[in-house]
Amino acid sequence: MPDTDLPIRAATETAIAHGIIPDRCDILQNGSTLVLRLTETLVARVVQDTSGPRQGTEWFARENAIAQHLTANGAPVIPLHPDLPPGPHEHLGYPINFWQFVTRIEAEPEPREIGRTLRQCHEIMSRFAEPLPHLAIITESLQILRDRELFPHTTQQMLRHRLEHSMEVLNQYPHQPVHGDAHLGNLMNTTLGLLWTDWEDTFSGPVEWDVASAIWNAQILDEDHATVQAVCDAYCAAGGRLDAEALKHSLIARAAVMTAWYPILYPQPNAERQMRLQRRIEWLRDQAGD
Repeated sequence: MPDTDLPIRAATETAIAHGIIPDRCDILQNGSTLVLRLTETLVARVVQDTSGPRQGTEWFARENAIAQHLTANGAPVIPLHPDLPPGPHEHLGYPINFWQFVTRIEAEPEPREIGRTLRQCHEIMSRFAEPLPHLAIITESLQILRDRELFPHTTQQMLRHRLEHSMEVLNQYPHQPVHGDAHLGNLMNTTLGLLWTDWEDTFSGPVEWDVASAIWNAQILDEDHATVQAVCDAYCAAGGRLDAEALKHSLIARAAVMTAWYPILYPQPNAERQMRLQRRIEWLRDQAGD
């Protein structure tokens, strides 16, 4: 795990500079991003991987803007903390933003609520007026694969081909602001209901990208087709529309994106992560006709 002393100092000193005195320092997550609970209501997110592919505060600035828009329009999201300027902040070289603490409950999210709340976010995001990068996580992942030798040559080439072809297909569909990383780890079941979080990957793309991100594990790893159908049905019942071809290529591109990022996010993966990585690669190889 990264040494957390300096990023903790960066977060606490930033809070103090804005008149908030931390009374605790509970580490909620420690990875490329450090998540800290500093008071009863205040949570800080600190980017620890300051030498990684993403530099500066551009990603956090987009996240803050879309989070403010969603919160102001009643979307089911975790809000930025109201007692600090939205930022993003930067101190001691670490980008930081601050969020309202919410209480998680143990119950698993209902698949229909996943689809309904994602559609609610999409409907509100469709009215977001600021420009967003086009298919950002896909183009970013392609650049990573061009710049870094992360896999054996044949695997690296296969990943690039899958991303290039799926991006070509997805360019043919309507685009709007989307979450960008709408896997279920970014959906919290709380005492306030299901709330989406972690908007730093937001970009302009087909809505099918987010749906694919939400159902990927259930569809490909778990083969839980009932859950997949319930999520998709609820999304459409709430007013959304899903194109089967766009969803298929979103699933392919999502798998390739996650594979490209794995060596960066998990440089020393445990056995379960290694197994999941291998299953993604094998599944992608089987998409040869796409």
